[in-house]
Amino acid sequence: MINLFPMHSHERMLRTREIHRRTLLKMGSLAAGGMTLPSLLQAREQIDHQEIRERATAKNCIYIFLCGGPSQNDMWDLKPEAPEGIRTLFQPIETNVPGILFSDLTPQLARHADKLALIRSMTHSDNGHGTAIARTLHGMLPPRPTEEHVARDDHPGLGAILHSVLGETDNSLLPPWVILPRPFGTSSPPYKGQSGGFLGTQFDPIAFNKEPKGSLSDAPLALNAVQLLDGVTDTRLDARSALLRGLSDADAGNLIPTAEHNWLTHQEKALSLLTQPEVKRAFDLNLESDATRDRYGRNEYGQSFLMARRLVESGVRMVNLFWTFFDDKGCQFNLWDCHGVANDVCGIDGQITGKSQITHQYCTPSFDKCFSALLEDLEERGMLDDTLIAVAGEFGRTPKINGFAGRDHWAPCYTQLVAGGGIRGGQVFGASDAQGAYVKDKPVSPDDYAATVLYAFGLSPEVPVYDRTGRPVRVTTGNPVTDLF
Repeated sequence: MINLFPMHSHERMLRTREIHRRTLLKMGSLAAGGMTLPSLLQAREQIDHQEIRERATAKNCIYIFLCGGPSQNDMWDLKPEAPEGIRTLFQPIETNVPGILFSDLTPQLARHADKLALIRSMTHSDNGHGTAIARTLHGMLPPRPTEEHVARDDHPGLGAILHSVLGETDNSLLPPWVILPRPFGTSSPPYKGQSGGFLGTQFDPIAFNKEPKGSLSDAPLALNAVQLLDGVTDTRLDARSALLRGLSDADAGNLIPTAEHNWLTHQEKALSLLTQPEVKRAFDLNLESDATRDRYGRNEYGQSFLMARRLVESGVRMVNLFWTFFDDKGCQFNLWDCHGVANDVCGIDGQITGKSQITHQYCTPSFDKCFSALLEDLEERGMLDDTLIAVAGEFGRTPKINGFAGRDHWAPCYTQLVAGGGIRGGQVFGASDAQGAYVKDKPVSPDDYAATVLYAFGLSPEVPVYDRTGRPVRVTTGNPVTDLF
């Protein structure tokens, strides 16, 4: 990996060495006092945790994934001087930051450019959906590059890494990591990056499981874990909980957590969602006013964004939000994948699909509304400084408009956004060339983007997580873009 910031990397290296030196000195003094190896390991974890918290600029993260690859050429990185056939079909508009233009697809969001950092130099070499999604969500190339779907020997997802390194959240009743409105897959198991991987099931996310149909309806977001199965009364649930506590107490003498212990821990978390009023309140959108729910939008996307705000406000550390479209019959469509289509797909007219698809109610109009509402709401509540917002896709779109008035997959150069959580808003990082085809300055890989998310929580790339053999593995192969902070 090319080091984009040699001075900053040198400073980080010196800082990391100093942290390790101080940690070893503290551990040495503890060892002199007669502490055992397990105690030393526990002390090391506590010391590292303290150092990481001192560096952190974010406490929570909402990671929004626009499934299919949003068109940077038509939204964030306009080329109004480019020739016809490359130049966007939409009109450039001024934002509230002089010199930064958006298209007229996002007029509300243009008023919040001062909160956003645009990375216009994202790049990699994979134009295939599944493998590019796996790399982006993982923040690294999977060891088996052609494998797209979750496996237990995967590198852990970002939410699992944060859980493993930072521990439970301040509100330990709540899960550290939630996925909504459902795990992301395409008629298949979920893509990689949505599990605890080799860390084990106790680091998997709690996932909403909204029925895969009716993205534009106001159907409720249903989290199965907070719903009792038919025939399971509160009395039976209390009995099950008591049995679980008994099993957990019997296992408490183990110095090293076993698979059974990990499973019990995960089950206790699920039971807490069923029984704790405080937790159930965090997942209850009915406690929001009608005006607030209308402000976000009465559809799957708007209500998911509002739920994400409720969750991080309650103490959930990481929320992954996947934006893909299901019609009323359950037909799935990667709506941001704006090729244009020759035939009708999910009721979408193929004549000028490249334009009408991106302007359809389920695409940019809903995004403009609910993302603007999220930024406003977080700022009004004093939460934006502590909450990192990431807006990503697996790649962007071709500079050249195709024969269906759409654009095809393009990974060599595209744009992603970050906001809040210590990010300096109103800035553009990196640049594309005159036609938006290739990176002109400061390339950033998906690995670097993931490293930047972890950096906001105080994690340097060298921080280890441990696989099932106890081998330390770097949390990321990327380098954080520290100039964004």
